[in-house]
Amino acid sequence: MERGRQFSDLEVIETLREGRDANAIIAYLYRSNYKKTLVYVSQNSGNEQDAQDIFQEVIVSFIELVRLEKFRGESSIGTFLLAIMRNLWLNELKKRGRSMLRDEKFEKARSTVDEDISRYMVNREMRNQLMQLVGDLGDTCKKILVAFYYENLSMKEILQQSEYENEQVVRNKKYKCLKQLEQMLVSKPGLANNLKSILSYE
Repeated sequence: MERGRQFSDLEVIETLREGRDANAIIAYLYRSNYKKTLVYVSQNSGNEQDAQDIFQEVIVSFIELVRLEKFRGESSIGTFLLAIMRNLWLNELKKRGRSMLRDEKFEKARSTVDEDISRYMVNREMRNQLMQLVGDLGDTCKKILVAFYYENLSMKEILQQSEYENEQVVRNKKYKCLKQLEQMLVSKPGLANNLKSILSYE
C-alpha cells in the first residue's frame, strides 16, 4: 500500500479485521480526520497536545471496535470517529473538573451513534477494572474468564484448551470463579452493581 493513498470505508474495515499491516490505513485515518479533532478540541478548552492525545485514543478505540465487529457501518467512518472523539473529549473535560459551555446542547443533540459509543467506552472501562481484579483470582480462573469474556470462546473451545473432563466441569469452574470475583467486589459496590451488564453465570 503506497503512502498517501486514499481508501474506501470497506477497504479500511477489511484491512483492520484481517489484521494485515495497517500502517497505511492508520496514516490515512490521520490525514482524513485529525484536523477535525484539532479544531473541535481547540474550540472546547483544549490545545494541540490534547488533540494529539485524544486522536491517538480514538484510533486505538476504533481499531478495537472494528476487530470486535462492533462497527456496523450505519454511518461513515469519519462520522464514527468524530462521535468517539467527542465522547472522549467530553469525558476528559469532566475528569479535569471543567465543563463545556455547550455541554447541555451537546447532550440533547447526541445521535444514536454517540450513545452507542458512550456505552461502549463506559463498558470498556468497567471491563478494565474487572480485569485487574481477575488477575488476583489465580491463573486458572484468569484463563477461563479471559477466554470466555474477552476472547469470546465457547465452553467447548475452552475445554479443548484445558485439561478438564467435560464442558460441565468448565462451566462449574467458571461459576466458582465468578463467585470468588463477586466476593472481591464487596468493597467496590459501584463496580459490583454493573457486573450484570458484563458477566453471566450461565
